[in-house]
Amino acid sequence: MLTRASCKRQVTSLRRRTLPRNTALVARRSVSTASTGAQTRANPRVSTLFGVLMAVGVASTAYGVYQFYTTFTMWPPEVRGDLRAGIKAKHQGDLDLSARYLQRAWDTAQTLPLSAFNYEPHLKLSGIAVSLAEAFEGTNRPQEAYDIYKTILLQLQAAKGLSNQERMRAIAIAHKLGEMAEVYQQDPEEAEQWLTYAVEEVLRVIKEESAATKGKAPSAQEPEGDVGAMLAELDLPWWVRKIDVAAPLEALGRFYAREGKDEYAVTLYLQAVGMLMQPPPNQKNASIEDRCRGAQLMNNLSDLMVRGPPPTNLKYAESWAQQAQGVIEKTRTLPGAQQETEAMALCEQTLTAVLYNLGALLEMGGKYDAARQAFQDSLEQAKRIGMRSGAMEARGALRRLERSVNTPR
Repeated sequence: MLTRASCKRQVTSLRRRTLPRNTALVARRSVSTASTGAQTRANPRVSTLFGVLMAVGVASTAYGVYQFYTTFTMWPPEVRGDLRAGIKAKHQGDLDLSARYLQRAWDTAQTLPLSAFNYEPHLKLSGIAVSLAEAFEGTNRPQEAYDIYKTILLQLQAAKGLSNQERMRAIAIAHKLGEMAEVYQQDPEEAEQWLTYAVEEVLRVIKEESAATKGKAPSAQEPEGDVGAMLAELDLPWWVRKIDVAAPLEALGRFYAREGKDEYAVTLYLQAVGMLMQPPPNQKNASIEDRCRGAQLMNNLSDLMVRGPPPTNLKYAESWAQQAQGVIEKTRTLPGAQQETEAMALCEQTLTAVLYNLGALLEMGGKYDAARQAFQDSLEQAKRIGMRSGAMEARGALRRLERSVNTPR
C-alpha cells in the first residue's frame, strides 16, 4: 500500500510497480484489530476490490483512444504516412517500430498550425499523443509515456474554445496520469493534482451542459470542485457516458482512501455509486455494466466503513457488502444479462471478492458459522468461474478460521 513516505523519491524517473495482469483478489491491508476482542482473535485481511480491475479495468474503460486508424484522410498529409505505418506496426505487434513512426508523426504534428487539423484539432493532436504514449508503455518506457501524456494535457488545459469532446479527452488523460502516478509510485501530490482536475472538470462539463439545456447559466457561487449535488440527478449529455464520470470519481476516492482521508473517499464513492445505479430515463434498471461497477464500489465502501468507530463500523461494512451481493445476484436475473458476457464476467469476479470480504467481516464480528459459509460460497464461486487466486484466498481463510475457532484460549 502506498504511503506518502514510500512514494517520495529522490529522482524524477518513474519506477514500475509490478501489477497482476490476471484478475485476482488483492488483500490490500490488515483491518485494525484494536477495537474488539473478536477482531483481535481473527485478524482477517479484507480485500477492498480487485486491484487490477480498478486500476486497469475502469481506467481503460474511461480512457478511450481516438480510433484514427479507421481512416487517415482526416489527417494532414505531413503526418499521414507515419501514422499509417505506426498503427500498422502496432497491430503487427512491433511496438518499438510503432513508437518510432508515431514519435515522428508527433514531432511533425507539433510544428503544424492548428488550422492544418481542421475541425477539433486538439482531439486529433491528442489522438497522436495517446497512441505514442501507449506504444511507450508497451515497450516498458513509462517515463516517456508519462511525459507525453503530461505534455498533451497541459496543451489541452491551455487551449481556448475546446469542444465538448476535446474537454472529455482532457479529463480522460488526466485520469490516466493519476492512475500512472499511483502505479509508478509518484508523489501523492502529483496523483491528487491530476485526479482532482479530472473530477472538477467533468463536473464543470456536466453542469454547464445541464444549465445550457435548461436555458440558464451555471451558478458562479458553486465551488467548482464541489461534489455536493447528487450526480445521479444531473442529465448527462449524449456524448458523456456514466463511466466517464464515475471512473475519475472512483480513482480520486481510492486515492483519498489510501491517504487516510476517508470522509472524502466516502463522498466520492457514494456519488459514483449513485450515478452508476441510476436507471436511464424510461428504464427500470441501470445497464448491466453500470450495475456491476456499482457493486465494485459498494465493496470499496464496505472496506471504508470498517475503519469507522466500533461497533457500528462492522454493521455498516456488512450492509454495504450485502448490498453489493444483492446487486450482483439481481443483475444475473435481468433480461439480456447473460448475453453481455464481458459485463457479467466483471460481476462474477466481483462477487468472489464480495463473498470473501463478507466472510472476513462476519469473522471479525464473532459470527463464525456465517463467516465459514461466506468463505465457502466465495470458494465455490471462484471455482465456478475458474478464478484460481480467489479460490486460494478462500481456502486460506477457511483454514485460518478453523485454527482460530479450535485454538484453546
